[in-house]
Amino acid sequence: MTDHLPSASRQGSLAARLVSASPIRTLALLALCAAYIQGPITKILDFDGALAEMPHFGLLPAPFFAVSVIVFELVASAMVVSGLLRWAAALALSGFTLLATFIALRFWEMAPGMERSMAANAFFEHIGLAGAFVLVAAIDLGKDAGE
Repeated sequence: MTDHLPSASRQGSLAARLVSASPIRTLALLALCAAYIQGPITKILDFDGALAEMPHFGLLPAPFFAVSVIVFELVASAMVVSGLLRWAAALALSGFTLLATFIALRFWEMAPGMERSMAANAFFEHIGLAGAFVLVAAIDLGKDAGE
């Protein structure tokens, strides 16, 4: 049984080196932030649509919230990917995601059916995304603490 430990340790070490390599980490952080990069770009390219979206979710004045969301998502994403106060930006994106999820994906208020099912799936995917940002913050803070 102990014969397998060195092999497992080598595999774990190889996996750790692979996933912690700078290009892989950067790609993973970009993937994590993809929705927060794509969303604001879409809002910029269709600003009238972004303005119409805000009152739909009860966010007024629409221009203030549209611009705020665009700036927040782009700046926080850049901070997560670049490492500049990554932990703070990750926690901010986690909180933003939770807030937006509870505003936009209230599946429990919908009639049973496909739309409700899709909203429920999106709701729980966003909960997972918020959790992933908390993990990014924990890893970043742990690194600063010498863990």
